[in-house]
Amino acid sequence: MITKRSKCPISYTLDIVGDKWSLLVIRDLLLKDKCFYGDFLSSPEGMATNILADRLKKLKYADIIDSKPGQEKKSKIEYMLTQKGMNLLPVILEIIAWGAKYDDDTASSPEFVHRIKTDRTALMLEILQKLNNKSYD
Repeated sequence: MITKRSKCPISYTLDIVGDKWSLLVIRDLLLKDKCFYGDFLSSPEGMATNILADRLKKLKYADIIDSKPGQEKKSKIEYMLTQKGMNLLPVILEIIAWGAKYDDDTASSPEFVHRIKTDRTALMLEILQKLNNKSYD
């Protein structure tokens, strides 16, 4: 359950994705082609298993992500973004642009950051089309 602290839209958003890890899971789903538990654990930030399990549960409860048995191995759970989760793409891109501007040691490629700044609409359409072309049947 998500407890709302107020009716402020910023507070609402932070209540769902304002912790240290949730946006990284969303980033991995949006931009890194990650969709399985082990994929998220391999991210460079080193999220602990109990934290990851909690964030996946929280994001699913908030209807940001959904899950289903994996296609190749039914015992593996596959995670995917819902429409509500995909709608966070502009937020993620803005955070990347801001972080890349102020982090001299960013991992984001200069080309990707340049596209965020100069060709954001086309970039967003490409990312969303790629997500929508994934088979979640």
